[in-house]
Amino acid sequence: MSDLPSKAKRVWNNRMFKTLLMFTILIVSVFLAHKILTVILRTEYPLSTPESWSMWPTISRGDLLIIQGGLRGEDIHADPKYGDIIVFKDPRGGSTPIVHRAIYKGYDEGRKMWFFRTKGDNNWSEDPWIVWEDGIYGKVIFIIPYLGYFRIYLGNEGGIVIIAILIVVLLISENWDLIKERIGNRGNSSSQK
Repeated sequence: MSDLPSKAKRVWNNRMFKTLLMFTILIVSVFLAHKILTVILRTEYPLSTPESWSMWPTISRGDLLIIQGGLRGEDIHADPKYGDIIVFKDPRGGSTPIVHRAIYKGYDEGRKMWFFRTKGDNNWSEDPWIVWEDGIYGKVIFIIPYLGYFRIYLGNEGGIVIIAILIVVLLISENWDLIKERIGNRGNSSSQK
């Protein structure tokens, strides 16, 4: 029983344990930050990154967008030049949300719902679809240049493999002298036999 504090101290002083603990805290922090942003900004997509140049020069590919959700149709301003930039479900059924400007809005009495016409600032013509207000995740309230490239390049299967390799390399480099010491101890004990 009295040996427990010394065992805990030994585990705490283990650098490999500290490195793994640091990664665990980092991963949990990222997950919690996303959940907190989801609640505060009232949208399931509080952060978004455009993967095309359709909103250039207002938004560049790779910018990180902060999205405010919880909007009603009447809260969204539509105008070809100064309309809100909205993030909405792809009406064609794609899985990636679309970021375009609301250029016109109307109200459908039959559906009791607002609808929008949209257009990318860099596109020649408006989009061929109608966006209903229940398909809108929110509107862009802040743009952070270039930060979204991390999401574009690391947010797929190849990116996950790269992250896993980087974590392993970091773990090895952080504990390299410990690994060398253990290898040296094994070599010494086998040569003494």
